[in-house]
Amino acid sequence: MKTAMVIDAHQHFWRIADRQGHWPPAALAPIHRDFEPADLLPELKACGIDATVLVQSLPTLADTRRLLDLAARHSFVLGVVGWVDMTRPDAALHIARLAQNASLKGLRPMLQDLPDDGWSNDPAFDAAARAMLDCGLAFDALVRPAQLPALLAFARRHSRLRIVIDHAAKPLIATGAVEPWRSDIAALAALPNLHCKLSGLLTEAGPHADSAVLAPWVAQLFAAFGHERLMWGSDWPVLHLAADYGSWFTMARRLCEPHADGAALDAVFGGNARRFYKLD
Repeated sequence: MKTAMVIDAHQHFWRIADRQGHWPPAALAPIHRDFEPADLLPELKACGIDATVLVQSLPTLADTRRLLDLAARHSFVLGVVGWVDMTRPDAALHIARLAQNASLKGLRPMLQDLPDDGWSNDPAFDAAARAMLDCGLAFDALVRPAQLPALLAFARRHSRLRIVIDHAAKPLIATGAVEPWRSDIAALAALPNLHCKLSGLLTEAGPHADSAVLAPWVAQLFAAFGHERLMWGSDWPVLHLAADYGSWFTMARRLCEPHADGAALDAVFGGNARRFYKLD
């Protein structure tokens, strides 16, 4: 009998009409369409998922407000990770206003899209980070391996800010280039405020990836973060580029079982997300 809450710590909703000029392009046919709560609910029920964390995918306040509205109308969404332009002089004001909505649990500045990997040296990011801390929000770091040193510098300066690395920083699984990703991840994991999502790995693994391909990378993440600071996410609907929801959920459980069982497995698949995002 299932007793622990199972939480998908990373999923999206979007409308293609809102995404003109933004990813995904029409060439990515499996995900170039609308994805709404009615599309996800059957997947959640089939896998026994109790709740989700809804994460932004557009760098607009309008998108964040729409996600907060969806959270208000769908009880399975326990929290929203939104977006604010953290380089604006008035970023702290926008953060404080958004944080008045109790469904907002974090912010994600989409660092992977910034042209300068030295973003962490921008004083504006420090001011925004302090505002997030004051409002009790978490920081989702959407980064690639080359951006991990900058994230480390930022995280060291803001040691009280809860930070989670989305998609394990998108390691180069398809090419097998484990370094410097492994060393950089280990350095970040040495900081107690850093967490990591077991999400997006299949998408980075290339065609025909299976659990044997992902197993060494998952093992590295458990070695770095332990079961206490890892949280599973689907990255739905981006996941459709690599697998269906149920297949990834089953594969992820099997990948984690050699490293966590019982309460530890429950933590990775729900408890850690509940604690990190302060979900009700």
